[in-house]
Amino acid sequence: MYGVNGNPVIFAGNSHPQLAEDICQYLSQDIGQIEVFKFSNDNTFVRILENVRQKDVFILQSDVEPVNDNIMELLIMIDAAKRASAGRITAVVPYYSYARTDKKDQPRVPITGRLIADLLETAGADRMIMVDLHAGQVQGFFHVPVDELTAMPRLVDYFTERDLGDPVVVATDMGISKKARSFADAVSAPLAIVEKRRLGNEDRVESLNVIGDVKDQPVILFDDEISTGATMLSAVETITQRGATEIYVVATHGVLPGDASARITSNSHIKELVITDTVPLSGDKVNSKIKVISIAPLLGEAIRRIHEGRSVGALFTR
Repeated sequence: MYGVNGNPVIFAGNSHPQLAEDICQYLSQDIGQIEVFKFSNDNTFVRILENVRQKDVFILQSDVEPVNDNIMELLIMIDAAKRASAGRITAVVPYYSYARTDKKDQPRVPITGRLIADLLETAGADRMIMVDLHAGQVQGFFHVPVDELTAMPRLVDYFTERDLGDPVVVATDMGISKKARSFADAVSAPLAIVEKRRLGNEDRVESLNVIGDVKDQPVILFDDEISTGATMLSAVETITQRGATEIYVVATHGVLPGDASARITSNSHIKELVITDTVPLSGDKVNSKIKVISIAPLLGEAIRRIHEGRSVGALFTR
């Protein structure tokens, strides 16, 4: 039986091998041996290169670009582990891309977040680990246990050590205001909220107003995810017009497709962009304004606790 006897077995797909290596380094163990590649006909092939019979298996794969290829890899890895008689299979998905598609907000559209959940369960996932879901209700799409971890304590520690004086935490929109309130309380700062309007299904956003006072104050602009940066840059423009002195941008997931990284950090009003490594950041996107905080210790400790049957929630009790 899986459990406290022996180490968990940790495999990684091709989406974020460095994070898997960092997790294994935290746990002082080797990463599991697995082959994951594509044939010339674009079919994905997976072969597990060690015995996993009745072992506690954790498979790490972030839903990053190419998103659909990486999801397919994860499904096939889970199936391979299931057919190799793994005792328990936990899918570790630091960034769950389709969490944004969590409801029907227009006629005749899918709920893709639920579809992916069904596919993961059908493939054989017995448990899920994810980090800072864009929509918390995604947990309810699964019939298996879901551990949603949060990077907030690590982000809070960073800004506490940074000591910005008397900052104001600003939520990029109403939807993220609850999480932003928790972050503001943790760094002992007041909260302001940017009121925005999204224009159609494209990445176009119009910021309308700031609820709260940011004049002559440093600002920590808070969101859970930065993709193209349209929301963030619109908010930066608005709070700059309201008199903020300097702006720090913080988010768990830095997706940053295309030239988003350069466009955000080239903005003269943004002093620093702070993200975690739930999404790998290629070398051409890294610059002096970007600070990446590792969540490997968080994921590693969660894996250890799940493997040993201990509380994961205790990680966030201060």
